[in-house]
Parts: sequence; structure tokens; C-alpha cells
Amino acid sequence: MISKKTSKNQITLPKKIVSQFPECEYFDVTAEEGRIVLRPVDPDALEKVQRKLKELGIRERDVGDAVAWARERAR
Repeated sequence: MISKKTSKNQITLPKKIVSQFPECEYFDVTAEEGRIVLRPVDPDALEKVQRKLKELGIRERDVGDAVAWARERAR
């Protein structure tokens, strides 16, 4: 199947492909080895992660501290 990029950098995805992802409204777009890759994204994923971190009592500062600790150990 072929899709054409418009002058506004928009691409229409073929119905045959999109129909395989009926619940998906958002896609993560990356470039890998000269290819454009679309991955379905759950728009609520960030909110779910934030809720879980709150449940666990993990704060933003804790994440920064953990990264600093890991970088120090890697040296």
C-alpha cells in the first residue's frame, strides 16, 4: 500500500491498516533504520504512571536522586 505526503506533511493511513487498530487514536512516531515507525499509544498511559507513582509515594525528586545515584555507580 502507498500513502502520499501532502504539502502540509500529512499522511493518510490506508483503511486496511487503520482498521487493525480500532481503539487507537494516537501513535508514537519514530524513525528507525530509514523507516517511519508508528506505534499505537494509550493516551492515558502517562496518567496511569503518575497515579502509580503517587500510590507508591515516589516523588519527582526521588526520580532525580535515583538517576544521580545510578550515574555515580556507573563511573
